[in-house]
Amino acid sequence: MEKANWSSPVVGFILLGLSGHPRLEKTFFVLILLMYLVILLGNGVLILVSILDSRLHMPMYFFLGNLSFLDICYTTSSVPLVLDGFLTPKKTISFSGCAVQMFLSFAMAGTECVLLGMMAFDRYVAICNPLRYPVVMSRSAYVPMAVSSWMAGAANSLVQISLAVQLPFCGDNVINHFTCEILAVLKLACVDITINVISMGVANVIFLVVPVLFISVSYVFIIATILRIPSAEGRKKAFSTCSAHLTVVVIFYGTLLVMYGKPKSKDPKGEDKEDLSDKLISIFYGLLTPMLNPIIYSLRNKDVKAAVRNLVAQK
Repeated sequence: MEKANWSSPVVGFILLGLSGHPRLEKTFFVLILLMYLVILLGNGVLILVSILDSRLHMPMYFFLGNLSFLDICYTTSSVPLVLDGFLTPKKTISFSGCAVQMFLSFAMAGTECVLLGMMAFDRYVAICNPLRYPVVMSRSAYVPMAVSSWMAGAANSLVQISLAVQLPFCGDNVINHFTCEILAVLKLACVDITINVISMGVANVIFLVVPVLFISVSYVFIIATILRIPSAEGRKKAFSTCSAHLTVVVIFYGTLLVMYGKPKSKDPKGEDKEDLSDKLISIFYGLLTPMLNPIIYSLRNKDVKAAVRNLVAQK
């Protein structure tokens, strides 16, 4: 049986979202809206304090400001579409709109992977080579590091989305997701997608495996250095400077592994439950991590807490 009619190319897509679970739509609309507002507020405050407070004009907080801005961009690329889908009976998106949404979300995810690696290097130099820190992590070094993170994420996304939009989508135009998630879109192509799969596999190694290995090696040296500090107070102070970043890394990559690494069910009766669980995990990945980032950094960093208090006091 042919999958699609080659004479009728797809010009738009229908997003299923939670159409099969209408009772959950209102609940998730409120929940996602509240989480999105917290993301905008929390990350917006971190960006403000990192700019306005001179004590935070350091590489670590510069990277943190980039991370907060990235989280706002990442969620904004998808959340308004998700919320609109809960309110409108016909959840459609144009082909070009789908391509733009895929590009933005994929670029932000890739950028965050690289940026977390850059932040790990910053913590490594600060703890393992503190005397060289001002030289190694000078402004002429950390600004290009952040810029290269954004450029790498954008370049990877451009390659992946360019390959995806060239595929013929000529029949089934229903995306079983909240947004134009690239893996869900590729399933609708009516030709072989081996090149896309290989390209994404290479990208996953570069943007997931390599940063994880780099971060892991960095923290092996960091922890070894901390354990050699003679005083308990010194060890506690040293670990507190990198504990927030380590927590964010565990949440970010842990969710990715759960989302893309869990085995698929071979039982047809369990496909609906599996699809629903995949969607809920994607919400966790797309919203909970950006929401927790400013909370984690605020709770675990005395300088950030002091800067936030000063900002509130000035209001």
